[in-house]
Amino acid sequence: MASFTKRLSSIAILTAITALSATLLTGLSVETARGEIPDETFKALGIDKSASPKELYEALTKRYNDPAAGAGTGSLSKFWEPIPISKYLNPRDFYEPPTNPQVDAQREQCVQCHTAITPGWVHSWNKSVHNNLDEIRNLPDTDTRAYKKEMLTEVEGNLRSMGLLNEGEQLKEVGCIDCHMGVGKEHGLHQTDLRMPDAAACGQCHVQQFGERESERDTQTWPQDQWPAGRPSHALSYKANVETAIWAAMEQREVAEGCTFCHTPQNTCNSCHTRHEFSAVEARKPQACAMCHNGVDHDEFEAYMLSKHGTVYQTRGDTWDWNARLADAMTKGGMNAPTCQFCHFEYQGDFTHNVVRKVRWGFEPTTNISENLTDPWFEERKEAWAGTCSNCHSGRFARAYLDFIDEGTIDGIKITEDSKAVLTKLYDDGLLPGQKTNRPTPPEPVKEAGPGQFFNLFWQKGNNPSAVEYEFAEMWEHHKIKHYKGLAHVNPGGYTYSEGWSQLIKSAVRINDEDTKLRDMAELKSKVDALRPPEKRGDLLNLNTPIQRAMLGGIGGLLLILGLGAYARNRRRAD
Repeated sequence: MASFTKRLSSIAILTAITALSATLLTGLSVETARGEIPDETFKALGIDKSASPKELYEALTKRYNDPAAGAGTGSLSKFWEPIPISKYLNPRDFYEPPTNPQVDAQREQCVQCHTAITPGWVHSWNKSVHNNLDEIRNLPDTDTRAYKKEMLTEVEGNLRSMGLLNEGEQLKEVGCIDCHMGVGKEHGLHQTDLRMPDAAACGQCHVQQFGERESERDTQTWPQDQWPAGRPSHALSYKANVETAIWAAMEQREVAEGCTFCHTPQNTCNSCHTRHEFSAVEARKPQACAMCHNGVDHDEFEAYMLSKHGTVYQTRGDTWDWNARLADAMTKGGMNAPTCQFCHFEYQGDFTHNVVRKVRWGFEPTTNISENLTDPWFEERKEAWAGTCSNCHSGRFARAYLDFIDEGTIDGIKITEDSKAVLTKLYDDGLLPGQKTNRPTPPEPVKEAGPGQFFNLFWQKGNNPSAVEYEFAEMWEHHKIKHYKGLAHVNPGGYTYSEGWSQLIKSAVRINDEDTKLRDMAELKSKVDALRPPEKRGDLLNLNTPIQRAMLGGIGGLLLILGLGAYARNRRRAD
């Protein structure tokens, strides 16, 4: 803790000096905005770290809106159509203003009208920092929210750089019209100019945070191509959604958009910062992550809440000062156990909106990861995790537990791969139920490339998938991932007994049983087929007509009666 505090103190001094220099010399965004955006991003954007906020923002938004860089509806868009709710999940591509009211709305009219129409929006905005920027300016330096004064200076510098705020002018408020029509606008046509803000709209003021979030694309580059560049991450979460074949193939669009609801961080910031209050206090609490990071395929929230970390949060979190920023949470806010945000936003002493700098196992643990953990890329990230854990634990304990996670995860991968081999052999041998008679082709653009695939969880027809395939799909996509998540979030029941390993065992048992049953049945059918009389030996044994089959049945019955009679005579003689 002492070393961490010392690092934070050094950072705070450097930040203050740099902020003062930047404000006095340029009046632009404080230089710490550059220091916390990784070098990889400036290189990817083709700009220098000395670029102005305007130049940085323009480079970021150019890439953000580039279909070749992951924007838009994806390469599978011809297979699906948006539904009404889609305009709110991907506002850039689908949002259209309502046709009514047809009015040239003035800045002050927004609150006046919506107080009666949607009072919840207005109530949230009234509670927000956006509504009263002077309250921030007047905070004493002893207030844990005082860091926001520096942020406000930074935002004003950004807007001056973009020509949206005059030199020496202070930002009065961030009103409805600033976000929904354009920063600094005083009026606009409700029926044509209204927009649903996307992440780039928020980034116009918050260039630093936007740049940090976008940097996930540049720092998440897997050394052996285990995942596509920039994934998994929040910055390309929508791309990961629309490029999923079964998502694009589903006729049930309302069900499919259930996936999109959690894949919106690429498109908007309100997945974490709920509109219209955009409360930092709310965004710092684990519940802010719960909507998406839960459930059968990645139960991070449940695992965390049932861990010792989560127990301390639930029993002592009400005594912490949630107004303190993450960098000050332990030194000023009284935090004595980590939250999701503390662990995942921290990287080598800094806290940024890039939450993937330490990702090692990705979303799904695979052999291509486990076999390459000694690669420097993975080792460096492991050390970064050790630094995070060392805020509360000894370095030796941290590394021991990180090794514990790795080895336990490898165990989960092995049992899953063993079951995959069993299922694949059944598939290759053509022994799955209905495989040769009742296996419809999945809808486009799904390409069936073996058994137990992801689409098995969301589509079925006839015997595609079979029950054993569905079992395996659950095994790798649910149980294996939950096993890893339980280990990583320190929830013993989550990887040993309640979830994880015990569920992997259950699936392995069922798959092995089904393998035995299907192979026994195949062998029995083979023997029965061998006993059948050969075809084309005359009309009688061809059995093509009911009369022929009846004749054969009569002959069989006669032979049975004669056999029973012979058996009875032999028994009497023996007696």
